[in-house]
Amino acid sequence: APLDYELTVLTVSSSAGIVTCAPIGQRQESGDYRELATGSFTQDVLAQAQRIACTAVEGLVAKAKFRREGWGVFGVELFVLTDGSVLFNEVSPRPHDTGMVTMASQRLSEFALHARAILGLPITQEHVALSIPDGAVAASHAIVISNGEAEFRNVATALSQPGTDLRIFAKPEVHGHRRMAVALAIGTDEADARAKAENVAESLEIDIA
Repeated sequence: APLDYELTVLTVSSSAGIVTCAPIGQRQESGDYRELATGSFTQDVLAQAQRIACTAVEGLVAKAKFRREGWGVFGVELFVLTDGSVLFNEVSPRPHDTGMVTMASQRLSEFALHARAILGLPITQEHVALSIPDGAVAASHAIVISNGEAEFRNVATALSQPGTDLRIFAKPEVHGHRRMAVALAIGTDEADARAKAENVAESLEIDIA
């Protein structure tokens, strides 16, 4: 398929029904995401993405739609082709790695939404709305570690730029290649947000034991 880019649409099933978060564009490397941003998409792509995401989740939770077993966050991944059409790729029935950007872009992150949903609290479109200023973009940059136990230093310098944040995961050690942290940033546009998040990641000093 003539792939242009990939999207993730976080879709929440709760006692109030099914709603979708703002689509998240992603850049992959070696089959895994490295950068994400809440960029702007055409209305046609947005409508297709939301329709496919809702259809996929409705199908998965049909038998449990009004019961607790069907509630929670689903990460629906989509392919956007060069002609603007959208194809379903896969769905993860849980908070999704690509959704970590919601820790910067929304008042309620994907983790808060998941907790609320499985506790039976209603999630409406208002709960999943972006909380960043109009025109601003949120981005995340995955920090990948290879084999060993990581110690992060120079954090203060890495976070000296306004509009940035960092989450270091509580994994004691890594076997193979794993994400061990994520840099978050809010920028005036997608390029600015991505650059800020990348700068946080590159400013860290990481020792592997």
